[in-house]
Amino acid sequence: MDIKEIQNLIKFVAKSGASEVKLEMDDIKITIRTGSESDTTIVHQVPATHQMPQIAQPVAAAPAQTEAAAPVAAPADENSKYITIKSPIIGTFYRKPSPDKPLFVEVGQSIAEGDVLCIIEAMKLFNEIESEVSGKIVKILVDDSSPVEFDQPLFLVDPS
Repeated sequence: MDIKEIQNLIKFVAKSGASEVKLEMDDIKITIRTGSESDTTIVHQVPATHQMPQIAQPVAAAPAQTEAAAPVAAPADENSKYITIKSPIIGTFYRKPSPDKPLFVEVGQSIAEGDVLCIIEAMKLFNEIESEVSGKIVKILVDDSSPVEFDQPLFLVDPS
């Protein structure tokens, strides 16, 4: 399945009014959820033996994603006491909702579960990435307006 087919599937689901569609093929699993604000989220899961094709074109987005918050995992080495919040999708990372608005979070700021940490723009949809943990932001690992990959670390959070 190529990127054009995925984009067409997203458009079809958005127009159909369905709230959730799941598609499973040999090496790809896609879930498309539409929310009350007509937002769409795509989650790709590929077995470790296969690689997901990279998007070769610029990607865009709009405030959305409420249910599919960022995956959380613990890193190694000196950061092992911190929780890593990773990108759930491929797209462009934004630290604020618009150029004239304040940042969602800053280093040293305390966050609660459900707080919006950033926006990732993907396929002309802005997906709000919410925290699945409470704690304090220790480090922001991505620059504003930078492209991010699926499962790329975005934030380090001290849960204590």
